[in-house]
Order: sequence, then C-alpha cells, then structure tokens
Amino acid sequence: MSGARLAVIGGGIAGMAMAWLARARRDVVLFEAERQLGGHADTQHVRLGTQEIAVDTGFIVLNDRNYPNLEAFFRELGVATHDTDMSFGVSIGGGELEYGGGSLAQLFAQRRNLVRPRFLRMLRDVMRFNREAPSLLHATGDESLGAWLDRNGYGRDFVEDHILPMGAAIWSASVEGMRAFPARHFARFFHNHGLLTLNDRPQWRTVTGGSRRYVERVAATLGRRVRLSAPVRQVRRAEGGVIVVTDAGEETFDEVVFACHADQALAMLADPAPATREILGAVRFQPNRAVLHTDTALMPRRRAVWSSWNYLARDAADHGRAVSVTYWMNRLQGLRSERPLLVSLNPLVEPDPATVLRVRDYAHPQFDAAAMAAQERLGEIQGRDGLWFAGAWTGWGFHEDGIASAARVARAMGLPVSWQGADGAP
Repeated sequence: MSGARLAVIGGGIAGMAMAWLARARRDVVLFEAERQLGGHADTQHVRLGTQEIAVDTGFIVLNDRNYPNLEAFFRELGVATHDTDMSFGVSIGGGELEYGGGSLAQLFAQRRNLVRPRFLRMLRDVMRFNREAPSLLHATGDESLGAWLDRNGYGRDFVEDHILPMGAAIWSASVEGMRAFPARHFARFFHNHGLLTLNDRPQWRTVTGGSRRYVERVAATLGRRVRLSAPVRQVRRAEGGVIVVTDAGEETFDEVVFACHADQALAMLADPAPATREILGAVRFQPNRAVLHTDTALMPRRRAVWSSWNYLARDAADHGRAVSVTYWMNRLQGLRSERPLLVSLNPLVEPDPATVLRVRDYAHPQFDAAAMAAQERLGEIQGRDGLWFAGAWTGWGFHEDGIASAARVARAMGLPVSWQGADGAP
C-alpha cells in the first residue's frame, strides 16, 4: 500500500510518532484540533522578572528503564535530556502530617514522626507491602487494589497516607479512584519502576529546554502534512475507503489511525461496530486542571519536605476529589528562577491570582478492571475496516505508552519502525 492515503487523528505523542513512521511510505495527513502539536508535551514560555523560562506543564519526565521507545526516538531526533529526581512528598491537614521520601532527613523532617504511632505504623506497612506486593506479579483475576489491601489487613495509615496518594499522584486520579485499580497491574507497575525497593530505582530524565524541543523537530520534518486547528467532526466507512469530515469538508483515506483518547475516537465514529463501541466505551478519562504559578502555599509547610512531587490533602474527606499534586519544576527541570516555579494539578486551594502564570486543562485515562479488559481486547478491532487505534490509554497512560502504541500499529500496517531492530526492540 505504498503511497496509500493515511489520516492520523490527534497530534500528541502517539499521533506524531505515527505520522513520523508513515511519512516515507504513505500519503499521510495529521489532524490536530488545537493550534499546536504536542498534546501533553506542553511547554509554557513565561517571564519572571527579567527571565524568560520554559516550563513543562504536562509530560515532564522519562527514565532509562521504562521508556525505551521514547529514549530511542529522542536519540533519532537529536533531542538532549538531563538527569532529574522523582522524590515524593506528602502534606495532609495543612501540615498536620508531612513527610518526604527522598532521604531519612525528609522522612523525619516533622520531628513528631519519630514517635508518632500513626507514622510508625505506616512505615511498618510500607516495608510489608514491598515484601508482599511481588506475590501479585503472577496473580490472575481482577481483584482491586482496595480489596487486596483490605483482605491483607493493611492499616488505614498506610493506605490513606501513603500508597493510595502515591498511586493517585502517578496516574492523576482521585485517591478513592485508586481503590478500583487492578491490584496485579498496580504491583507490576511498581515492580517495573523500582518502587518496591530503595536500591534499584531507574534514573529519571527530563528534556533539556522543555518537551517542546522534540515537538518542534517532529513538526519541522512533517511540515505540510500537519493540519492544525482542524478538529475531526466525523469518521465514517464508505465503499473504497474511510471518509474524514472536518470543517473544511470531506476527504477519503485508505486507512485512519485514531491517535486520540478512546472516548474522543468513539464520538467521531459515525457507525461504530459493537465491539468497537464496547472497547472504546470502557475507558474513562479524568479531567485535570494544571496551574503554573509561584505560590508556595501549594507546597508542604516545611521546606525540608519539599519534593519533586508533592501530594496535598486536607484530610481523608479529600479522597473522593481529584488528586491535588504540586510539581516543583525548579527541581524537576533544573530551572533557576527568583521564585519557585510550581505546577499544581487540581490545586487544593486556588493560588494567589497574582502568582498565576498559566492554566492548562488535560484529561488522563482511569485504569480499572473494565479499562484493563478493554486493552486486552483491542486486537479484536485493530485494522478492521481500515481503522486503527493508538494512544497512551492503551498502556499505562504515559508518553512511552503512546509512542509504543504507534510503533505497534505501524508494524501491523507493514511499516518499519526506524528506532527499533528487526525483533521490535528499541
């Protein structure tokens, strides 16, 4: 099908990678609803005093163990990265309980923690969880994390002050929503990322100059194949191809890759097959609001607890609301600025308006048993009637999952993946 027309819908990492891989062997058009490519690769250029600073508010980090496709793609693009750290801090009840995981000094920055039963019980269960969670690596079934924790008698202090907040921060979910996360998948993710040990952590990295650097290089190569501010209104099958409808009119393509969220793809399809409706409809998305600001009221009260990621909650009553996390961007991206640069996801309280530099809205997939089952069934609909599906939602919800999904679709279409070997390994 060399030279066949291919539409790629969605200009995030999956769509950009798909168009990149198809550009030499397909007449490819990449449709993006927004005014710029990137999706969650979203760098804000802000001014602080006399400084012009590039700050990421969506995709921020990758690591040397779990992001092989993304690392290889960055090497192909010639994009530089540098080391960062992924320390995690917690502040509950306006500082009533605070700790950080980066060091012993952070762990006990609140001196009461040395003798506080609540905190010591939590630490005991952390060590127990690290020992017992690997038993889930060979488990089957859909037991939820919440059910597994309850069945194994983990204390409320560990569950509500540590493991659920950490999961909520990772997946941008509510703490209560993390209870529905399949336990075996949670354990596999923690195991793969070295989160069940203190001495086998991957090295985290961030794009030098912001993630926009790689987006710009992809955009420059794709050139006129990209159509910005071009939301797709409908996709329907027709004899001899697939019709894509935008505000500019209708175009016929041989194949279409939906490199967007599952719910967005389903909304575009004029007449989805029953299996397609079931699979795409099973994946839910959580809207999350990211605020770039300099208000330190959205950080732990004790400066010694400040970490790269900082989970904040008023009390257990917050567990049903969307997670509130503040990212310390100076530490994550190695930025120097006269005031701390912070990105708060769903801020617990609104930052002082005078400190707000930018506000962005994102949506993140929510992983429960239904979503995981949908992932396992995705092969049933891939390529049917010329329709393909890619995106971070097909994996763990991260940048690596987006690019890996594009690579899988490309291979299934008979396209070479330039950064992979013949065995499919980056």
